[in-house]
Amino acid sequence: MKSKVWIISAGLVSSAAIAALATGAFAQSPVTVTIATVNNSDMKTMESLTNVFEAANPSINLKWNVLPENELRQKVTTDIATGAGSYDVATIGTYEVPIWAKNGWLNSMDALFDRNASIKASYDLADLLTPVRLGLSYNKNLYALPFYAESSMTFYNKAAFAAAKLTMPVKPTWTQIQTFAAKLHKPQNGFFGICLRGLPGWGENMAVFSTMVNTFGGRWFDTNWNATINSPAWNSALTFYVNLQKKYGAPGATGNGFTENLTYMSQNKCGMWIDATVAAGFLKDPRQSKIVDTVGFANAPTGPGTPKGSNWLWSWSLAIPKSSKVSDAAFKFITWATSKEYIALVAKTNGTWASVPPGTRASTYANPEYKKAAGDFAGITLDSINRADPTDATKDPVPYVGVQFVGIPEFQALGTQVGQYVAGALAGQYSVSQALKLGQTAAEKVAKEGGYKK
Repeated sequence: MKSKVWIISAGLVSSAAIAALATGAFAQSPVTVTIATVNNSDMKTMESLTNVFEAANPSINLKWNVLPENELRQKVTTDIATGAGSYDVATIGTYEVPIWAKNGWLNSMDALFDRNASIKASYDLADLLTPVRLGLSYNKNLYALPFYAESSMTFYNKAAFAAAKLTMPVKPTWTQIQTFAAKLHKPQNGFFGICLRGLPGWGENMAVFSTMVNTFGGRWFDTNWNATINSPAWNSALTFYVNLQKKYGAPGATGNGFTENLTYMSQNKCGMWIDATVAAGFLKDPRQSKIVDTVGFANAPTGPGTPKGSNWLWSWSLAIPKSSKVSDAAFKFITWATSKEYIALVAKTNGTWASVPPGTRASTYANPEYKKAAGDFAGITLDSINRADPTDATKDPVPYVGVQFVGIPEFQALGTQVGQYVAGALAGQYSVSQALKLGQTAAEKVAKEGGYKK
């Protein structure tokens, strides 16, 4: 303080600079928090509310990088693994969080909450659903906050079912789904029996297909880390999947991921769709769906082998890389974006509670307004999330954790590689047996070179 008085009195600062000091013009500039996130409706809503956050936090500017799912995973993984520091907030999932936390790549949420007592007091960590919180933890420490969480379920067009005199059971089997698809399929009218992901990627076609493998009695590895892809269970599952898609699926299946199938279903062009529970809110949103009054909901299908592993467990979550230089500002943003208040803000902004980010907080499912808006799918969603068990998702025991993935670092590449072979079988590039032999070779290489198989 004395030095400032001395400098001013010595005439070393201009009158304009003195005025600037008086008005605070030399105050610290806002910090920029750079966010990498996936290109879907919930994330776009989050981006659209930037002005709300920045108005309440004038010392923070938000910069967005919104990317397709496969591109997001590639760029974020490379950036965080190399410590490049391009992102202060990364949107990652239940697969990455424990692995990256073990590698020391992520900031501990527990440590950041302890450093920001006022945020901890208002956030209500105990309100987070237990399976979701456990999925984002490593060694009992939380390393990401869930933006939304999901399992998988069956969506169907009730009007089309009624016209075909069909009844969807609450817990369908894949055999029933195939029967329904055959009767609903009207390609000459631009209406298709079923929509399923075919776009290759461990988080695209393999998310759905891996749960199918589970219910057909298959697994990626046995307890000795022997690869089991070239097995009767995988053969049955892939044969079924390819035939179902080719006979009764939407066109261009190998290019259809979550977003493309959502468009088919919401625009009244598909009889059924098995995918993420988060889509329920989109299909009930009149701004983007033509089947608001005719969409029905059921559990994800089970197969002939076992009911285990039929519905996945996933959370798109917000994490802060260790390489971020503005971790406190990033923490302020992610606690805002995953708070009860944010969920209420989305409901107000969108005009419906059915469209809020689901699957993260018990208070959402206890909210009377949410129950009223999402009553026909909220129960199935919550039950599916609570029922999904990454530690017991296959008929026979396995040495890994995960429902629709194998919880090892190599799976990101392995799952995508096998996904390409699955897509190749769907496109006719490979026979089913050829695709499985190629997948078996890739999995055997991972088990050996990763040191899993002794």
